[in-house]
Amino acid sequence: MIEELLEAATEIAKIGGHHTLTYFKKDVEVISKSDDSPVTVADRETEQLIRKEIKKRYPEHGIIGEEFGKENEDSDIQWVLDPIDGTKSFIHGVPFYTTLIGILIHNEPKVGIIYAPALEELCAAGIGHGATLNGKPCRVRDTEKLEDATFLVTEIDRFRLMGQQELFQELMLKTKLHRTWGDAYGHMMVATGRADLMYDPELNIWDAAALLPVVQEAGGIFSDSKGRQTIHSGHGYSTNKALFPQVKRTFEAHTK
Repeated sequence: MIEELLEAATEIAKIGGHHTLTYFKKDVEVISKSDDSPVTVADRETEQLIRKEIKKRYPEHGIIGEEFGKENEDSDIQWVLDPIDGTKSFIHGVPFYTTLIGILIHNEPKVGIIYAPALEELCAAGIGHGATLNGKPCRVRDTEKLEDATFLVTEIDRFRLMGQQELFQELMLKTKLHRTWGDAYGHMMVATGRADLMYDPELNIWDAAALLPVVQEAGGIFSDSKGRQTIHSGHGYSTNKALFPQVKRTFEAHTK
């Protein structure tokens, strides 16, 4: 079943991601949602298109989407959608946005797709089936010490707003290099061996559902601040197995 769902999710992510390109680097209207996060017609049209494709193939499955909520909530299989993760990047013409599809079976993430259509990079994984980048196997990097690691985040000021400035400063000082423009693309960079640690202090389920299968099947760990490998904690970081204990200790030192 997972292999079939992985193939279908890959095809559907490409359909949705390709649609975003019709608006990318165009003058699109930006609307502020109730939480002040931005949304565009591209977000909404893409999610509607993805939902249509899922219903065509699997009408009995459930869907959880950022823009249009839940359908078939009682289904054992739930497709979790973020049509444009990194809308701020998308709006500014930065190609590091992604289309995300995660599939939960009995509430456990089993399939993940992270597709960066503007870069034509698609990372796909199914639990027990490995992870690939554009069809070729991908793995996390084997960095063993934080002092040699590349650390990614999305927005630096988010740490201040969430009272995690000291945590951010410590991780920044402990690592060799740090960069932003992260979002899900940052987690994909960890899964494909181009970075070593990506942390998002705030994640909704549609942000996280695709990340755990991809990072785990690439040989890494997607975890919350308490070391739990879950998508349900509202935050999360990706790293490799060698760095995980070091990162976990750093988080524990800042967790009350």
